[in-house]
Amino acid sequence: MNRWWLVVAGMLFAAGTAGAAGTADSAAVARPEVHAARLSSVIAIDGLLNEPIWSSQPAEDRFIQSDPDQAAKPSFRTEVRVLYDDDAIYVGARMFDPHPDSIVANVCRRDDGSHSDEFTIFLDPYHDRRSGYYFVVSAAGVLRDGVEYNDDWDDSSWDGVWQGRARIDSLGWTVEMRIPYSQLRFRKSDQYRWGVNFRRNIARRNESDLMVYTPRNESGFVSRFPDLVGIERIRPARAILITPYATSRGEFVQHAIGDPFHTGGRYEPQMGADLKTAVGSKLTLNATVNPDFGQVEVDPAVVNLSDVETTFDEKRPFFVEGSNSYDFGFGGASNYMGFNWPGPSLFYSRRIGRTPELSPASYDFADIPTGTRILGAAKLTGKILGEWNLGVMQALTERETAPFALGGARGRAEVEPLTSYSVLRAQREFAGGRQGFGVISTMTQRRLDDPGIDDQLNRSGSVTGFDGWTFLDKDRVWVVTGWMTRSDVAGTAARMTTLQSGSGHYLQRPDAERWRIDSTATVLTGYAGRFTVNKQKGNLQFNSAVGFINPHFDSNDLGILSRSDVINAHVSTGYRWSNPDHWKRSANVSTALFGSTDFDGNLTHPGLWMNGGVVFLNYWTFFPRFAYNPPSFDNRSTRGGPIVRSPSSFNGGFWSDTDSRKKLYYQFEYDFSRSETGSWYSGVYPTVQWKPSASILCGIGPGFERSHSDAQWVGSVDDPGATQTFGRRYVFAQFDQTTLSANIRCNWSFTPNAGIQVYVQPLISSGNYFAYKQLVRGRSYAWEPVGSGLPQYDPTTDQIDLDGAGTSYGPYNPDFNFTSLRGNAIMRWEYMPGSTLFLVWTQERSQRETLGQFDFGPSLSRMVDKKPNNIFLAKLTYYFNM
Repeated sequence: MNRWWLVVAGMLFAAGTAGAAGTADSAAVARPEVHAARLSSVIAIDGLLNEPIWSSQPAEDRFIQSDPDQAAKPSFRTEVRVLYDDDAIYVGARMFDPHPDSIVANVCRRDDGSHSDEFTIFLDPYHDRRSGYYFVVSAAGVLRDGVEYNDDWDDSSWDGVWQGRARIDSLGWTVEMRIPYSQLRFRKSDQYRWGVNFRRNIARRNESDLMVYTPRNESGFVSRFPDLVGIERIRPARAILITPYATSRGEFVQHAIGDPFHTGGRYEPQMGADLKTAVGSKLTLNATVNPDFGQVEVDPAVVNLSDVETTFDEKRPFFVEGSNSYDFGFGGASNYMGFNWPGPSLFYSRRIGRTPELSPASYDFADIPTGTRILGAAKLTGKILGEWNLGVMQALTERETAPFALGGARGRAEVEPLTSYSVLRAQREFAGGRQGFGVISTMTQRRLDDPGIDDQLNRSGSVTGFDGWTFLDKDRVWVVTGWMTRSDVAGTAARMTTLQSGSGHYLQRPDAERWRIDSTATVLTGYAGRFTVNKQKGNLQFNSAVGFINPHFDSNDLGILSRSDVINAHVSTGYRWSNPDHWKRSANVSTALFGSTDFDGNLTHPGLWMNGGVVFLNYWTFFPRFAYNPPSFDNRSTRGGPIVRSPSSFNGGFWSDTDSRKKLYYQFEYDFSRSETGSWYSGVYPTVQWKPSASILCGIGPGFERSHSDAQWVGSVDDPGATQTFGRRYVFAQFDQTTLSANIRCNWSFTPNAGIQVYVQPLISSGNYFAYKQLVRGRSYAWEPVGSGLPQYDPTTDQIDLDGAGTSYGPYNPDFNFTSLRGNAIMRWEYMPGSTLFLVWTQERSQRETLGQFDFGPSLSRMVDKKPNNIFLAKLTYYFNM
């Protein structure tokens, strides 16, 4: 309860300072106005602009080039008119073009970007000059939309239900749009003044024309918008938007002989519904009952040999849409650099509905769910208490159990408890965005009823934080931003001991001076924070930051934390050339000094970084980078053991691409690293995209990586005789790894509302461990070979036995050859606005063997010969506006 009072107190304190902050900064700016006229008759959204009212209204044609020749006159004229009625706002645009046959009109699925001629309207209905919406129609009639936030940033995850059509004719092309008020949020008033901006993209010239634009050496976009005036006597819509769905899912998976739970086929029908409605004039409620959170696109296969959790992008629409509402610590500044900063994420939505964390204690066969069922979820977003931006989310996941078979007996075990997830995010800006203050609070609560599972999972976990920014000068050149958070994790003493010794903390380190495991603790409380100074405008760039994560901080119940016990800082400067000349369009160069220590003062990640880039006149690019890391210490490679010396190293690479307007588009990336001990890495990543027609886009992006590690972690075992390593042996090996993979995609759009997407990812990875060795002493890079004592290595069988007793520590061979082929085919048809039919086929096949050598031919044969798992899904949604 105390943590919620802390959040409320922070909000009230900030609200109380609003009057003193003032808003004269934004009010003093003279802005152009765009006039909207009331509509008295029905308009057909067909893109023709043949209704008389379009021609009877004055046109807005004050456009100016943003790219490529900033501040120049547009190549072709554009006219825009805005109308409105009691239900929606209407936009009609005429894009003149003397060569209509050269207009680029590529067809792709909705919300996918394509290099096409486009028209965009930006709206700031709240008129806060920091946030808003954008709506895009391409010359092929493809719709895109999203939201603007933090003045400069945009998020394409938001999906509105609106109409737009385009037509190409002898004069160029036209656009007609209808945007219902039900898709917007704004204050109730008799007369309205919104922010508005328009953009036209001419694809073949790489040209963008806007009413107002952000100069290349400055920041701020929404704050520059002209005012939209003339809208009167309308009311924010309070419609209830309901989208019921039905799915049919068939699974045909491989199974072991004798498995009583998997017979090769399974059919699962399901129904549910999503709801969206206004709560007052400033809030939007999104709710879902029995949601379908099975994602459509598969995650890529990875081989993770580190102690850091692999994360994947969120693809589930309920969590993707409006995810920026929960961003924390990134307001105010336009640039946030990292340099080995393990910035914790406070909200990682894929925690909700994840694969169960537990399994039966012992079993021959088990039917463990691939995901936890979400009983329901709801989000409330908008504004409260005047100017506070609010985002609240609540989700409840089901208690999951798994049947298992052991010998001739059957049983059922709990694998995931009933769990509640809560997020609250609120933020307010003052003085037209000159200052900002925000709060966040997350809470995870588990019902741990079954005996024993309370020692395996946290009972609860929460994080509370404050963030904000302030500009230091009237021209908004310099800004200071910062955030502070506190985490509280509770559970049994056994669970807290396990948590403290996990990869996020490693508090069992025997040579740690100040922070050690507390085996009696039932609550773990930590803190973290970061403060940044950034130069927002001008060709000369500057960015500096200092951050810290104390050893007890933990946000992993509903967020992501890769490591704690970090103090990190950097200072960076650079220069950018924004104006084109005889050989380039733009260029930049940057350099930085950075470093990290732990809370005992051990220097862990120092370095010097350099980066540059150039965009040539033909739109080809080249971006090289280089970094040097001097000798330091590594407090993680022994995974809870003593600190070791980290040798000096350097790394670098470059990225380059060609003109994306062409039918064939190429990208190329090369990465490398070298260390003084002989460790090295090289990775090559070429990519080709082919556009054989306006409706087909295919691409292949192979990757080939080779590496050699002089000291790859193998394991550790207790040995009282190992006095120099605190009574435990830490075993490493030299390690060679080769990985070949590819991302293959092909999209065929029949119309802007229907098409097929195909994604395939083959992967072959091999790893060979050899020359096993053990650490001689801490704070060194000294090794001695593993022999016949403790641990033991048998060269005839190529097996390592950590304790020399043939127990669970071995003997075993850690070499591997992993092959995987996964992909899916998706047919999507939006048969009416907001209503969609999906047909999905997903296939996956994988195999792992103890073969350390990379051999492409046999590996490919094993991949192809492996029997696949197939999943077929049909999903139908229907949109109701009540």
